[in-house]
Amino acid sequence: MRAIIAAAGTGGHINPGIAIANKIMEQEPSSEIIFIGTGRGLEKDLVPRAGFKLKTIDAHGIERKLTIQNVKNLYATYKSIKAAKNIIEEFKPDVLIGTGGYICVPTVLAAKKMGIPVVLHESNAYPGVAVKIFKNKADKILVGFKEAKERLDNKENVVVTGNPIKLKRKNFTALEKRKIIHEIGLNDEKPIVLVFGGSQGAQSINRSMTELIVNKKNKGYQIIWAAGPEQYDKIKQKLSEVHVNIDKIEDVKIVPYIYNMEEVMNVADLLVCRSGAMTITEVAMLGKPAIFIPFPYATENHQEYNARVLEKVGAAKIILDKDLNSEILSQMLKEIIKDNKKMKEMGEAALKIAMPNVLDKIYEEIKSVKL
Repeated sequence: MRAIIAAAGTGGHINPGIAIANKIMEQEPSSEIIFIGTGRGLEKDLVPRAGFKLKTIDAHGIERKLTIQNVKNLYATYKSIKAAKNIIEEFKPDVLIGTGGYICVPTVLAAKKMGIPVVLHESNAYPGVAVKIFKNKADKILVGFKEAKERLDNKENVVVTGNPIKLKRKNFTALEKRKIIHEIGLNDEKPIVLVFGGSQGAQSINRSMTELIVNKKNKGYQIIWAAGPEQYDKIKQKLSEVHVNIDKIEDVKIVPYIYNMEEVMNVADLLVCRSGAMTITEVAMLGKPAIFIPFPYATENHQEYNARVLEKVGAAKIILDKDLNSEILSQMLKEIIKDNKKMKEMGEAALKIAMPNVLDKIYEEIKSVKL
C-alpha cells in the first residue's frame, strides 16, 4: 500500500497517524508511507523518530476573526493546496489518511481533486472542523467514540473504530506491582493518585495540587505527580518559599515527567488529568477511575465532551477548570478514595467503553477504499 498520512500539531493528531502507519507496515511490509505536516508542530520530531519521512506544507489554522495575520494565514493555506497536490502527484498514493488538525483541509482538497480516496480519523467525541467540512466528501470517517458519530448528519460513511493507543492493560503480580511502586518512591500500603496534565503539565492543576500539598490535605493516599518539565522548577521554588523540600514530602512524589507512564498508570488507583481523546481512551482501556479537568481552551470545547463520555457511564467525575481549586479537588479525592467499592465500580464502568482491536478495524476500513 502507498499511503499519505496528514497529521500536524499535537500528539493527539500525530500519534494516531503513526499507530496507523505502523499497522499498515505490519500487515503489508512492502508498503510505502509518508506524512504531510507543517514542520511547526510535534510532527517534526515524532514522525522522523518513528521512522517515516515528513513532507511539509505551509498550512495554518484559521481564527474566526478578521486580522492581518489571519488573512495571511488564509492565503498561505490556500497556496498550500497546490503544494499538497505536488506531493500527491509525485508520490502517487493509494489513499490519503487524515488524523485531524488544519493540515487535513489543504491535503484532502488536493486529494479529492486528484481522485485519491480519503479516510479521516476523528479521535474526539465532538467532531473537529476537518471532519465537519469533509463529512460528505471523505470515503470513510473513522471515529473514536459513538458520540462523535451521533453528532454527524451523514452517518453512512462513518464507522466507530475507537482510538489507537500504545498503552496496554497489565495484570502485574503483587511482587511486580510492589517493585514499580517502590521505584516511584512510594509504598504499597496506601492508594496511589496519579496526577498529570499532558506532556507540558497544566498550570491550573499544578496550582491546585501545590496548595493541596502545602496545606497537607492529602490524607489517606499517596500522590505521584508529573508537573511538566517547564513547570517543575517553578513548583520547586514555590514549595521552598514555604519551607517544603520537593524531594522530601511525605506520601508525595513530584517529577517533571513520567517516562514509564504505562507502568505507573497501571499501578495507580485513581487518575487526575486533562481529558484529551487519547487520555480518555487510555483511562477506558486500563479501567481506571478518574477525575477529569478538561482544558477549557480546546477547540470546540472538545475535552469536556470527551470527559462526559466516561462521566455518563459512571466511570469519572469532572471538575471544570473555572471551578477548580484545592478545596474542591481535595474533597472529591477524599470522597472517591475512601470508597473502595465505588472506585472498583468506576473502573469497571470505564472498561465497558474500551474498544478492542482498534487498529485491525482501522486497517480493514482503509483497505476497503484504497485504489
